[in-house]
Amino acid sequence: MGNSKDFVKEITNIEDDFAQWYTDIVRKAELADYTDVKGFIAIRPYGYAIWENIQNYADKRLKEHGVKNISMPALIPESLLNKEKDHVEGFAPEVAWVTEGGEEKLEEKLCMRPTSETIFSTMYSKWLNSWRDLPYKYNQWCNVLRWEKETRPFLRSREFLWQEGHTIHETAEEAEKFTLEMLNVYADVIENLLAIPVLKGRKTPTEQFAGADATYTVETLMHDGRALQAGTSHYFGQNFSKPFDIKFQNREGKEEYAYQTSWGISTRLIGAVIMAHGDNRGLKLPPRVAPIQAVIVPVAMHKEGVKEKAQEVYQNLSKTYRMELDIRDQYSPGYKFNDWEMKGVPVRIELGPRDIEAGKCIVVRRDTFEKIEVSLEELETKLNNILEEIQNNMYQECEKRVQDKTTIAKTMEEFEKNLAENQGYVKTMWCGDADCEEKIHEQTGAKSRCIPFEQEHIADTCVCCGKAADKMIIWGRQY
Repeated sequence: MGNSKDFVKEITNIEDDFAQWYTDIVRKAELADYTDVKGFIAIRPYGYAIWENIQNYADKRLKEHGVKNISMPALIPESLLNKEKDHVEGFAPEVAWVTEGGEEKLEEKLCMRPTSETIFSTMYSKWLNSWRDLPYKYNQWCNVLRWEKETRPFLRSREFLWQEGHTIHETAEEAEKFTLEMLNVYADVIENLLAIPVLKGRKTPTEQFAGADATYTVETLMHDGRALQAGTSHYFGQNFSKPFDIKFQNREGKEEYAYQTSWGISTRLIGAVIMAHGDNRGLKLPPRVAPIQAVIVPVAMHKEGVKEKAQEVYQNLSKTYRMELDIRDQYSPGYKFNDWEMKGVPVRIELGPRDIEAGKCIVVRRDTFEKIEVSLEELETKLNNILEEIQNNMYQECEKRVQDKTTIAKTMEEFEKNLAENQGYVKTMWCGDADCEEKIHEQTGAKSRCIPFEQEHIADTCVCCGKAADKMIIWGRQY
């Protein structure tokens, strides 16, 4: 570990003020910054590079399922938004409207897309004719705008980047199956790329997407025990295809409405990475998503041959790994060590005159700060093993947190005690009544995260009302 206490002071202690610690990381690690437009952030190159790695991984996985990318307009006429009653009611408070174009008042208000079900549905109704055309599996990578009252970089900003997939299918069974396939893609992205375990399940009717028949979710747990909804996949049935007239001639020659899905992940995942893995030294990035997997920091650069050897090692390793060579003259090695630790680079390679003479280097892991002596001949091979170990260790650390912060409650007294003493997931039985759901939220501040696919029978009765219950539900305070 670096010894620069002054440098570390720039980051608030994670246990003292988690919210301020988060904001400090976002700014000091140069992931994003605030702009002159309230509630809108500028994503800086380092932050955007993380998003690009998420995007590239997810896009490849989506295409393996036959998904094709498309681009739709950013503005949606008010009349389209109003076609699906539940949908417009769900999004109305967050919509930003455009009323003038140039110097002319528009005949019809246009909203900046909060999501694009309506515009996709309109186009599908134009393009679809026969069952032979189906399925349409389309996705767009874009920005959306929602006028949030309270904002926090990446987690909840008024404008954010995401992908939104919208598909139509011949049968309900095919659409429902695809909804769950997309949820599994998200679980893969979050677990295998971001090294964060997920909880998979179905949202309660109260918490599901406006206009959906069913919403499925991947939930994640952050360092402070709060939950973060990391991705959702929705089955719409015919709720949009009927008002938008998305019809096709079926195999019997009759007219039928298509069955629809929608699903999305966003730059919120960057926030998840910060809060699930970061520590008092700063950001901590899993190697598979890190923009820089290893940084070479030459020590005593003024000595003959040090810089040249560092450049040679960099050229060799950069063919295989995402590398950085830090040959800034104006900073000491100690400052550089701190700087790269704060930016979460998984591995630091220290190379000094004595190391070069002995044909070796020192590899420092960001996750454990372990120092490993590695011969320069074996560095390329051993680096791969070290990066995989870091990836797996970071996942296991998060998994242990989930285990440690998951409790069971059979009564409301237990529920409140668990949250007060060990904030995290709380498993209970639930009768299915929305009134109980609301009462629990009012009393504890916890919301239902999901009805998990993997059910357990904890008790015979609902934690809130004491009536018969056959569903296990998981609760948590959320971001």
